[in-house]
Amino acid sequence: MKKDLVILGAGTAGTMMSNHLRKALNDDWRITIIDQRIEHYYQPGYLFVPFDIYEPEEIVKPIKKFIPDGVDLVLGGIERILPEKDKVVMNDGKEYNFDILIIATGTDIAPEEIEGMVGPHWYRDVFDFYTFDGAVALRDKLRTWEGGKMVINIAEMPIKCPVAPLEFAFLADAYFEQKGMRDKVELFYVTPMSGAFTKPKATEKLDYLLREKNINIIPDFNIMEVDGKGKKIIDYGGKEVAYDLLVTVPTNKGSDLMERSGIGDELNYVPTNKATLQTTVKDNIFAIGDATNVPASKAGSVAHFEGEILLDNILRYINDQPLKEEFDGHANCFLETGHGKALLIDFNYTHEPVEGTFPFPGIGPLYLLKESRMNHMGKMAFKWIYWNMLITGKHLPFVTAKMQEAGKNFD
Repeated sequence: MKKDLVILGAGTAGTMMSNHLRKALNDDWRITIIDQRIEHYYQPGYLFVPFDIYEPEEIVKPIKKFIPDGVDLVLGGIERILPEKDKVVMNDGKEYNFDILIIATGTDIAPEEIEGMVGPHWYRDVFDFYTFDGAVALRDKLRTWEGGKMVINIAEMPIKCPVAPLEFAFLADAYFEQKGMRDKVELFYVTPMSGAFTKPKATEKLDYLLREKNINIIPDFNIMEVDGKGKKIIDYGGKEVAYDLLVTVPTNKGSDLMERSGIGDELNYVPTNKATLQTTVKDNIFAIGDATNVPASKAGSVAHFEGEILLDNILRYINDQPLKEEFDGHANCFLETGHGKALLIDFNYTHEPVEGTFPFPGIGPLYLLKESRMNHMGKMAFKWIYWNMLITGKHLPFVTAKMQEAGKNFD
């Protein structure tokens, strides 16, 4: 009798796991992946659309193109998960039984969480770039914008791809300079953190770059409200920041499915063992990527590293073997700094980003926490790697799931 493995979500993590598992499991296992969308988006590309670096059609392809043969793709909305019955119930009432469930439903923006953010000014003076529609709308705005105060604001942490707001600020600086209007634009980076990033050494480096590019930093700003009519944002302490154009990273939340199913935290993220990726909901339910509450970055590279470890642990679970506590929170991110340069950061739960070389100790060719043309080329090459290797479950050469300490300067 066949056993059922069900994957919820056909984004980066879910698609990748469908490819990993179809190769690893025999025909005794029926694999089903469920999503309500028909298109797969290269989300790192959202950053480049507002600046006319990528065309929108470059970052979207049909979901079914990446689902392997032997995996059933089900298109439709999910009403709830019933852990005690090992069932997934669809909006149309159809049910899918599972022996193993993988939750890969990701995270999305929730602008309605901030008072006043959504209103007649949304996509007029207030924009996001964390969605396809938002990135395209912002591109159209920037093409004709004549300047003023641009405020880039992070509502609260955690967010998907924590370096993206910084990248946006750096690319905006370069974009307006190339248009010959940088002197007409005041750039403000407004964050709830005490500096540019979540890790001290990287913050020192990134704060310096913001100052060097004449981007004003306003730290410790916990937004309470957007006053769309008065064109200002207000924090809980009463501080106000005026804007002519607000580029916001709203509150990020997991899927409402978790709330309906009674298995998420206050932001609808799934409680998950940070080392094994087995959820605390039930032993046969695992989670991966942005859907989890693990204290790692919500980024594609993290999902990739998690995928290799989750595959091993699912096989161990099937064979009644103890799970390995091997995921170390590894994240590896290129950070665009404008003008054809980028930084590279590599860190995990216990080690913050530091200087060094990657992937080969002492050789590189990429340098950590240093701007270079080579890092920029790596960033731009990642789109091809994503479509052709990462989500299809291919191993990325020279890049390990666990962070390597060799070649890094921890002093």
